[in-house]
Amino acid sequence: MRVLIIGASKGIGLETTRQAIDAGHDVRAQSRSPIAIESSHPNFEKISGDALKSENVEMALDDVDVVIQTLGVGLEDLFRPVKLFSDATTILVEEMKKKGVKRLISVTGFGAGESRASISCLQRIPFQFFFGRAYDDKTLQESLIKKSGLDWTIARPGILTNGPRSGRYRILSEKPDWRNGIISRADIADFLVGQIESQAFIHKAPVLIN
Repeated sequence: MRVLIIGASKGIGLETTRQAIDAGHDVRAQSRSPIAIESSHPNFEKISGDALKSENVEMALDDVDVVIQTLGVGLEDLFRPVKLFSDATTILVEEMKKKGVKRLISVTGFGAGESRASISCLQRIPFQFFFGRAYDDKTLQESLIKKSGLDWTIARPGILTNGPRSGRYRILSEKPDWRNGIISRADIADFLVGQIESQAFIHKAPVLIN
């Protein structure tokens, strides 16, 4: 499969890029920042591009089968209005439709969309204070994805760590089971790469924790 990874320079995006290459996929990684992977891999292409520029996204989608969207904001961005997730998704969905690319795998987080209601009472106030702006926009992002008509999967990780890939994480698909927990970025990447050729979670938005 020809896979485009948007937001590939660090975190989940970088780990997903590495694992997708190791899994034998043809990977195109797009980011505004340099990507710390050597470009000598025969099935790897890294390109510079801005997820908020339609022309960059359009070019990145050429000959692509699957898109994995792994956008993030810095800590300094959490205390001002956030529009990155919804603005980038609006552009991505529009360009995917133009190009005829149907498969979208996107990362939001536990607390986005209807999973917000599953946050415990003790966590709700600090969550809203620190992450509310970003997760309000992630909620809008999820809504745009769900209305897109694409074959989408949304991954909602809990609290992220830099731990190793364990493969022993939980995929909580049903609303009564949703709860917060920790999970490594490497395990999130494992899930994302596993969805490239899987239809098991199309039109689903599971919560992922260890």
